[in-house]
Amino acid sequence: MTEQAFVAELKGLSHRYWGTHPFHHRMHAGELSEHELRIWAANRWYYQRMLPQKDAAIISNCPVPGVRRQWLDRIVYHDGRTENEGGAQRWLRLCEAVGLDRAEVLDERHLAPGVRFAVDAYVNFARTRPWVEAVASGLTEMFSGHLMRRRVGDMLARYDWIRSQDLEYFTTRIDAVSGEGEQTLALVVEHAVSRQQQDAAVAALAFKCDVLWSMLSAIEDAAAKR
Repeated sequence: MTEQAFVAELKGLSHRYWGTHPFHHRMHAGELSEHELRIWAANRWYYQRMLPQKDAAIISNCPVPGVRRQWLDRIVYHDGRTENEGGAQRWLRLCEAVGLDRAEVLDERHLAPGVRFAVDAYVNFARTRPWVEAVASGLTEMFSGHLMRRRVGDMLARYDWIRSQDLEYFTTRIDAVSGEGEQTLALVVEHAVSRQQQDAAVAALAFKCDVLWSMLSAIEDAAAKR
């Protein structure tokens, strides 16, 4: 494919991103109960916790020093440079804001089997597939900045017990994810040069969309069981 056609194929998967999932529609409409928000936050924690391991797997498979250096920043972003900073810690603070104790999040007592399965499949994909495919799977970043910005506004407007500082994970991530999405797309376009590699990159992004959708469906099912 030409570069233009390749990029169009990748961006054409936006309709499969989890922003269109019914659970997210209900969240943005202010229709979720406090129980449902807690189950969502507790289960999303497992995804946040595993992202640095996914990124470390990409680095371990990548022979290009410049890409490894660039990707290392993602691990630091989520894990932080010290014990009490980073994206994971900001997510834990969100969990506390919606009424969860940190201990019950960390021991994963609310974790739905379907969420664990989907997230573990994503990490395994990054460990076992060529690094360009694993990088391409993360191109959901192209679709997430707008959704995060909308989520902050809608949650503050519709859940009056959530404060702006409780949503720091999203507010600090909006700008970061926009830049990362552009960098990731440039990497994939540069290194997926054959038609086979391009098709594999599109399939990888479709797989990631399926992972996220499966996660949210499992969360929705778990939240319905009290």
